Amino acid sequence: MNVVRSQLAALALLCCSPAIFAQAVTLPDFERIELDNGTVLLLLEKHDVPLIGVEAVVRGGAVSDPEGLSGLSSLLARLLEKGAGDRDSAAFAEAVAAVGGRLAAAGDLEAFTISGEFMSRDSALMVELLADMLQRPALDSDEMDKLRDRSINSIRAAKDSDLRALLPMYGAAFLFGEHPYGNPVFGSEESLARISHQDVLAYYADHVGADRLIIAVAGDFDTVAMVAQLSAAFSDWRQAEAGSAAVLPPAEQSGRRVLLVDKPGAAQTYFWLANIGVAADYPARAELDIATTLFGGRFTSMLNTALRVESGLTYGARAVLIEPSQPGSVAIYSFTNTESTTEAIDMAIGVLQQLHAAGVTGESLQSAKNYILGHFPPELETAGKLARELSFLERMGLDVAYINDYGAAISAATIETVAMTISDVYPLADNLVFVLLGDAAQIRDDIAKYGPVTEIAISEPRFRP
Repeated sequence: MNVVRSQLAALALLCCSPAIFAQAVTLPDFERIELDNGTVLLLLEKHDVPLIGVEAVVRGGAVSDPEGLSGLSSLLARLLEKGAGDRDSAAFAEAVAAVGGRLAAAGDLEAFTISGEFMSRDSALMVELLADMLQRPALDSDEMDKLRDRSINSIRAAKDSDLRALLPMYGAAFLFGEHPYGNPVFGSEESLARISHQDVLAYYADHVGADRLIIAVAGDFDTVAMVAQLSAAFSDWRQAEAGSAAVLPPAEQSGRRVLLVDKPGAAQTYFWLANIGVAADYPARAELDIATTLFGGRFTSMLNTALRVESGLTYGARAVLIEPSQPGSVAIYSFTNTESTTEAIDMAIGVLQQLHAAGVTGESLQSAKNYILGHFPPELETAGKLARELSFLERMGLDVAYINDYGAAISAATIETVAMTISDVYPLADNLVFVLLGDAAQIRDDIAKYGPVTEIAISEPRFRP
């Protein structure tokens, strides 16, 4: 009888519409504890599988990189994996691998993050390794040199074979200018070459400490025991020595301007059209996700249909929003053959104008809702994903309603509310920052129609002109 009931329950779940299913998706209850030194612990028990996911976030990131030393925070984050406590780089990696665990660090715009997953039986080792990485990193000078040189070589290699990967770095630098959001997260050839071992040590002392730390743990553990483990490991840790500077909102761009990154002989032009967008706490998030999905967030989007499916000008065109704690960027990006550069850009601008003029239809609105609500539940299905969501909410100062009310907000969106959001967030065609990577000799004259052109050679060791 229990088996039959389970099968019927599963069948009923499968028969539910995406909207009904997604509206039922909420964050499980969790504990939030703040230690006396400022460290925040977030603990969510989930006993379906014997796994524990952990996400440790140190607030700061690229926005806290000292002037001229972009990439320092990211470099430090990756260096944390190269030995800590009594273990050198090889021994540390072996300690993780020997139990089938995962522990990796990476930098981003406003933080660096250590993400991991371990069997629940290895929770004590997980806490030990995490505490060693943060409090007792080796910060070996030879390992730092290897990571720094590898980063520089990766940028140089991308300039030869992967221009698409560099486009957002040039874009952010040109759009945000001297604002901290213009700092390249992974640094530039120029800034990385300046970073010394002493810079790494100084940054660690100044910007890494208990008052910047969020530890989110989700999975198969006992909350009381996990609090005891984490408190014993972190409650006596020092605070960061330097103050945390507030990031101010960037200024929205008016009019047009163009950055041309010259790569002689390039067979294609990569382009990025953008302006200032919104922050993570934007209230009409549901409507914005619907608009972005329809405009440039899936294969059948307006941009991809026009530039790839119908015209064959590119293999892909997308709209991407970066939403940090202050307004980030909203951008269109794609690429095309050199000879069709202006045709493809003109078409992308035309689709943007169509988005403003026509908005969305009832049929496309429902399609976007189904698409989003079908993809939403899997974002919360594993312990690691739950830990990531908890740390994100904490770091951005968001309430659990950000997750719990999302399905209902998507379902409640209307043609009118989506149109209002498009008008509020997406830039008009006359207010765009253009960044193009391509053969300047072939496209320089043609692209001058888009606005004043600033030119930089791709051989220059920086992203900001």
